[in-house]
Amino acid sequence: MKLLVDQFLLHLKAQRNFARNTIKAYQFDLGEFLAYAAANSSGAPASLDRLLMRGYIAFIGDRKVSRNTLLRKISAVRSFIHYLLETGRLETDPFDLITIPKKEKRLPRFMTEGEVGRLQDHNRPEEVNAREKTYYFALRDYAIFELIYSSGLRRSEAAGMNIGDLDLYSGFARVLGKGSRERLVPVGEKALAAIKEYLESRPRPLAHGLPLFLNHINTRLTGTGIALIFKKMARRARFARPMNPHSVRHSFATHLLDHGCDLKSVQEMLGHKNLQTTEIYTHVSLERLKEVYDKAHPRSKK
Repeated sequence: MKLLVDQFLLHLKAQRNFARNTIKAYQFDLGEFLAYAAANSSGAPASLDRLLMRGYIAFIGDRKVSRNTLLRKISAVRSFIHYLLETGRLETDPFDLITIPKKEKRLPRFMTEGEVGRLQDHNRPEEVNAREKTYYFALRDYAIFELIYSSGLRRSEAAGMNIGDLDLYSGFARVLGKGSRERLVPVGEKALAAIKEYLESRPRPLAHGLPLFLNHINTRLTGTGIALIFKKMARRARFARPMNPHSVRHSFATHLLDHGCDLKSVQEMLGHKNLQTTEIYTHVSLERLKEVYDKAHPRSKK
């Protein structure tokens, strides 16, 4: 069955244009499923029946994983099962009549505008350089933060950008998002100024095809590298709660809606395929509105 899984993953990459990280997650989850199937069935496609699926769901649930992790693993197996059905390797869907738990609805973590200002103040390149003597990297880190907050990029999108993807004159960036979907996003003046200052300090040449952000050995900075940079920035600002690239992206969307931006525009800038994905940010804004109301109105609950 491993050969079928390999063919399925190749199908996701070549035909359905899945992102590399998504394929990697599918590969891991399906590897776990194959091990379970091999231990509890013949391992052939025909042995993938309803009883096996119920047992697998219970097996994962017993490991005390979060509901969203459980659903991710089930989703990987269901996608593989659908592939087997479509290609004629399986005749009936073993997930029929199996009740799948609903996804937990979590409000995204975000920073207030005051917290964003505090983070910027404690990470301005001249301030960092005065303490740590790392002016070039301070310029780079500040530029990355400003870009992600200004344009709502994912960390992988920021890491994947080349110099030629950014138009410093028009104030737009070309971004390659999930599923290799390309979009144009506006870049604010503060972010453009920070990027220009960083590029002026960078090693030459500045060819269009070179990575926009470099690491300490002058190769492309990774998404993991950006996450570590943001942890360091949060420590400088003495944040008590976690702050990462995705919470900055959440802050971008929440602050736009707070200041009157329409939901459809936020969806396009975030690169969400479905408007329902973006609607979670309206719940964030409403929760904040309710908090303000409860604190301010004399007849609200105390």
